[in-house]
Amino acid sequence: MNKNSKFKTLFIVLTLIFLYLPIFVLVVYSFNTSKMNILFEGFTFKWYKALFENRSLLEAFKNTLIVAFTSTAISTVIGTISAVALFKYDFKFKGFINNLLYIPIVIPEVVLGISLLSVYTLLKLDLGMGTLILSHIAFSIPFVVISVRSVLRTVDSHLEEAAKDLGASRLTSFFQVLLPSIIPGVTSGALLAFTLSLDDVIISYFTAGPSSNTLPLKIYSMIKTGITPDVNALSTLVLIFTLIVMTIYSFINYKNIKKKGMAK
Repeated sequence: MNKNSKFKTLFIVLTLIFLYLPIFVLVVYSFNTSKMNILFEGFTFKWYKALFENRSLLEAFKNTLIVAFTSTAISTVIGTISAVALFKYDFKFKGFINNLLYIPIVIPEVVLGISLLSVYTLLKLDLGMGTLILSHIAFSIPFVVISVRSVLRTVDSHLEEAAKDLGASRLTSFFQVLLPSIIPGVTSGALLAFTLSLDDVIISYFTAGPSSNTLPLKIYSMIKTGITPDVNALSTLVLIFTLIVMTIYSFINYKNIKKKGMAK
């Protein structure tokens, strides 16, 4: 192994350590007997038991999941339809609308949060789960549109035209030809929207009511008094769930790629 290869290997190892060491520490400290979480004093499962007795933390986590799943489902549908429309059809101000999509992505979240709060105040809407879900839909849609549109560029347009020539309606050709072809982009956009919703703090801070506390807001409020180890326990369970979902997704994606390769 030459010096260049050794340097590359060392750089990759250090990068992986930098990325995953904090996650490893979080998992280890979820089994720490010490409540202060400064030093690891011993091994215990008591914080996992305490987690299921912490009603306020579980309520915040439940609200987070409700907001994340609902906003992801709605933003994925709207984003996918918008991406197809912007890609396939020409209309007035199309370029302007395309540029507008990037505004929620590039502007600071605090500006978007204040803007949404101003709109809700103007409309005299009470802050709660409804406004929180609407806010998450608003900032998730552009990410879905961009993700789906990037896949649309790789799809053979002749397939949909062939389906129409064979008698398929626009709706049938969309669901049976186009949609299966862009599923990777739709899935990526949905996962990105779900992740962004799950860990959002700033926009949620401005648009959530007193009865719609989410897990990130709950943890943020605990920073002043100290984050208890049951939060580490919950984070570890979420991490395990995420790894399982990503493993299943990767396996299904691998099988689809393999199937396409065999078909060719």
